[in-house]
Amino acid sequence: MAAVYRDYDQAGLDAQYFLRGRIADFQSFLDRYAARSKQARKTMPCRLDLAYGPSGPGETLDIFLPPAGKTPAPVHVFIHGGYWQMLDKADHSFVALGLVPAGAAVVVVNYDLAPKVGIDEIVRQCRAALAWTWRNAATFGGDPGQIYVSGHSAGGHLTAMMVSTDWPGFAPDLPADLVKGGVMIAGLYDLEPIRLCYLNKALSLTPAEVRRNSPINLEPLGNPKLALCVGAAETDEFLRQQQTYAASLLARGFRPDSIPAPGLHHFQVVEALAQPGTPLNRAALAQMCLAPA
Repeated sequence: MAAVYRDYDQAGLDAQYFLRGRIADFQSFLDRYAARSKQARKTMPCRLDLAYGPSGPGETLDIFLPPAGKTPAPVHVFIHGGYWQMLDKADHSFVALGLVPAGAAVVVVNYDLAPKVGIDEIVRQCRAALAWTWRNAATFGGDPGQIYVSGHSAGGHLTAMMVSTDWPGFAPDLPADLVKGGVMIAGLYDLEPIRLCYLNKALSLTPAEVRRNSPINLEPLGNPKLALCVGAAETDEFLRQQQTYAASLLARGFRPDSIPAPGLHHFQVVEALAQPGTPLNRAALAQMCLAPA
C-alpha cells in the first residue's frame, strides 16, 4: 500500500494510534481508573458536577478541595484523554489522590465529545473551564494566581493548547499568565496524522483545523513552566509526537522538563501522576512548589 503519512501506509498509521488493539488488557486499566476515582470521591472532600458553561454535563467540572489549613492553595486542573471522543471526568478523579494530600486543590474537567462537537469547540470549552476556575478559585480555597494544568493523551493536547492561549483575547478580564505551568502526558501535538488515520471518522478534522489546533505550530504564552512525559513503552508515533513538540519548544526558546516513564505504556503512564514519589508526580508538585505528602 502507498504511504499516507511519513513511511506509514494506512494500516500502519492506524495501528500506531489504535492503542486498545496493542494492549490486550487495556480494559483492566480503565476499570482501575474508575475504581480509584470512586474511592477519591468517597474519601476526599469534593464538589461535583459544577457547571462552567450552559451545555449540560459536557460543561461541568469536579473540585477536590485542598487540605484544611493549606489555603489559598495552588490549583491543578486535569484534562482527561480518550481521543476527544471517549471517557469522562468521573473516570479520572483518581489524579487527586496524588496531589491534594501535598497541598493542592484539584479540578477535573469535562468537555463535550466528538462527533457531537469538533476540536475547535472542545478547545473552547477547556478554555472556558480554565476561565471559570480563575474566576472562582477563591470560593474553594484555591489561589487564582497559581493555576497549573495537566492532561493525558488528548488531554495532553488540550493542555498544550491551554498553555498557548491568549487569555485576554479569550476574555478581557483574564490575565495573560493565567496558566502558570503545564504537564503534558503522552500528548498529541501534531494533528495531521490524526486527520489521516481512522480517528478522523469521528473527529472530521480539516486541514485548517489541524493547523490552528496543532501545538507544534503554537508558542506558549505567559511564560509557563512546561514538562513533558511519555511512556517508554508507547508506540513510535507517540514517542515522535513528544520529540517533535519538544523540538518546537526548544526552537522558540523554551526548555521543557522531560519526565522519564521507563517501561510504561499508554494506559499506565497517567496513573503515575497519582502515585507519590514517581518522577511524574514529583514534577507536577514541583511546578506548584509543593513537596510530596
